[in-house]
Amino acid sequence: MKKLFLAVGLSLGVAASHAQATPQDEQFQKVAHDYVEGLLQANPEYATALGDHRFDNRLSDYSVEARAKELARAKGFRAKLEDLSDLSQLTGPNKVDVRLLKENVDNEIFGLEELKEADWNPLIYNESLANSLYLLVARDFAPADQRVGNLRKRMEAIPAVIAQAKANLQHAPKVHTETAIEQTQGAVSLVREGLNPLLEQAPQLRKDLVPLQEKTAAALDDYKKWLQIDLLPRSDGDFRLGADKFRKKLRFALASDLSMEEIMRRAHADLEQTQKTIYETALALYKKYFPTADEATLSDRKKVTTGVLDKLAEQHPDDDTIVGYAQKVVNEATDFVKRHDLVSVPEKPLDVIVMPEFKRGTAIAYCDSPGPLEQGGKTFFAVAPTPGDWSPQRKATFFSEYNNFMVRDLTVHEAMPGHYLQLAHANEFKAPTLVRAIFQSGTFVEGWAVYTEQMMAESGYGGPEVRMQQLKMRLRVICNALIDQGIHAHNMSEQDAMTLMMKEGFQQEGEAVAKWKRARLTSTQLSTYFVGVTEQLELRDRAKAKAGASFNLKKYNDSVLAFGSPPAKYVGESLGL
Repeated sequence: MKKLFLAVGLSLGVAASHAQATPQDEQFQKVAHDYVEGLLQANPEYATALGDHRFDNRLSDYSVEARAKELARAKGFRAKLEDLSDLSQLTGPNKVDVRLLKENVDNEIFGLEELKEADWNPLIYNESLANSLYLLVARDFAPADQRVGNLRKRMEAIPAVIAQAKANLQHAPKVHTETAIEQTQGAVSLVREGLNPLLEQAPQLRKDLVPLQEKTAAALDDYKKWLQIDLLPRSDGDFRLGADKFRKKLRFALASDLSMEEIMRRAHADLEQTQKTIYETALALYKKYFPTADEATLSDRKKVTTGVLDKLAEQHPDDDTIVGYAQKVVNEATDFVKRHDLVSVPEKPLDVIVMPEFKRGTAIAYCDSPGPLEQGGKTFFAVAPTPGDWSPQRKATFFSEYNNFMVRDLTVHEAMPGHYLQLAHANEFKAPTLVRAIFQSGTFVEGWAVYTEQMMAESGYGGPEVRMQQLKMRLRVICNALIDQGIHAHNMSEQDAMTLMMKEGFQQEGEAVAKWKRARLTSTQLSTYFVGVTEQLELRDRAKAKAGASFNLKKYNDSVLAFGSPPAKYVGESLGL
């Protein structure tokens, strides 16, 4: 409890310097504190990820009774929020955070009452079965013996979670079960081998933990067999949410004023414009690489674009060099940002690591920043090598997609000045409640990362070669939104999705196959990139129009990052745009 109250106390001290709290502020802050406190108790893995370590010895309760209790609690707090008196009297960050809290309480109610993922999605249990342990190992937030003690408690609780998963799961979609099987094997490896970095720091405890390690690994292995033998044959659920649930989930995921229909309209228009821009960028490079090309060839947009992309793909890393190359590119991008004075660069540690096995299966890379309640934690930029059972041809195709120039663009997105930088800024934001800290907008976070890809390319980073990859990634972002909505709301077929990604988005077949899988597993998440960058660019356009000749890009970027990670509409409101 001490850590949470410390964070709140620090926030109150900062907020008090801006405005005197009103009775309405105090009323809202009490409701917000009580809701957050209960939410973190019910979701101990989430609390650990945020940096609140009071519940590190627990795992979530997925029983029907626990979920019913949490639903009733959420509805009770929604009623309390409705009963709050004159909200116009709220001051400072509270004016935004009361709306954020309402939206997120509604989202929790929707998840528990309508989505009910615990009944059909085996992937949600992996948060307890694997990530809960990984969080205690990866982050050096407490002495090793303390973390090992909590590791023991969590491993002892894993059989109960497995039992709840077996009791709850009905009619899972096949792709979800197949992915859960893959990730559960990663969890087995984590328990048997991945705990060593922590256990080596507490050798006096390691010997006593060995029997529990083996017992836990055996329980996970048994669970994997249950997934294969029992759940997979009856995994007849539909991976499509359907239009009604997708529309509701999308509203919560995006927190945007854009409707489904407007998102589709804008995506189709942006697809056409970006295809034109990438051709224009490719034309000069095509003349360089293919100097004897005739006018008929040069006027063929797809041939020119594909020819240049294929040429660039010849320069690529491999399994042995990808992590080292990513580290080199992080340093290069950091120097570029500082030299061009694009945005303030935080002095926070960043490590490039190999993606843990249990986290693979949905993306090539991710940024794992310390939670907003963590003090002095590292950020991990995780990159996934190809699976060992892939053929040489498939590996070659993968690294043709993630070639040297694409890795540079990807590093901009995940690390500098994308997720790593933005989340480091966000963790400096303080407010009277923890609402904004724990309910970060995925649309703002992803939108900023895609926006920085464009900003870096516009500033000349990597020349026209990286600009080509940035535009290719922009096409991917657009296709993401189209297939996300197409699959879950309009019954888009696999063939139609593949054709869109490969023919219109210039993606390699391997990337398109992986994205088809990801789109089925993560409904609405793929839309956050397109909507996010759309809102970020519109925000910058409004700031430019307002400032005129006095517009300063670094000053603007720093101001956008000064409010944490709320939806862009609230950033615009806070900036008076």
